[in-house]
Amino acid sequence: MSSLLTAGLVFACALGAALIAMLVARRLPGHHLGGESKDVVKLGMGVIATLTALVLGLLVASAKGTYDAQDGAVKQMATDFSLIDRFLAVYGPETKEARKLLRQVVDRMVERLWPEAGARSVDLTPGEARDAGDAFFRALAELQPKTDAQRALKGRSVDLSADVARTRYRMYNQKDGSLPLPFLVVLALWLVVLFAGYGLLAPRNPTVIAVLVVSALSISAALFLILELGRPFDGVIRVSSAPLQQALAPLDKDTPK
Repeated sequence: MSSLLTAGLVFACALGAALIAMLVARRLPGHHLGGESKDVVKLGMGVIATLTALVLGLLVASAKGTYDAQDGAVKQMATDFSLIDRFLAVYGPETKEARKLLRQVVDRMVERLWPEAGARSVDLTPGEARDAGDAFFRALAELQPKTDAQRALKGRSVDLSADVARTRYRMYNQKDGSLPLPFLVVLALWLVVLFAGYGLLAPRNPTVIAVLVVSALSISAALFLILELGRPFDGVIRVSSAPLQQALAPLDKDTPK
């Protein structure tokens, strides 16, 4: 289920609960909404509102952390790719094949993480990119340095290649940052109860209804952000491919044919 549809359903449930509670309030006996009864209802709503606010705040922070981690990983890989290519270029013409393979690694990674619209879904598993990476690493390992400078450049390139592989696997292991369904159901239930309490105590006029609509919309927007940030390579809020695209540009220009 998409983030927008989920947020829309929560919005409809919360607002619907408030409106239904307004209608139910008309049919309740007077003593059910007396002063003492209202105090108890307000206390209960206060507890639920506090729990909901705490949970939403923690979820937003957690989802933003997931997004930032994946975004940082993409930028780190782009930096490492650019450095590896520069080191190999300085090493000498013997790295021609390795640099071609490096370009293929970056190209396949971009294709799998940011597929063309409708082509296929995002795939964070190493897959073909891992095969291309293995071929590049073998070509890199087979280099025979003749000078101390070449040995240093090869060693640094090997270290950066290992860093790239480590980052790639970390991205894969951190891919599932979505909100668990039971957690989402409980959160939606809290919101339904909370807005039902608002509707039960609120006067019935257009201003109150407008405030309830805005409140439900705000809560749904927060939930939408949580769901979107928890899936950094899907949906509307996505990690940008610009760093890797920028890393590809010099590779396209400088890689020997």
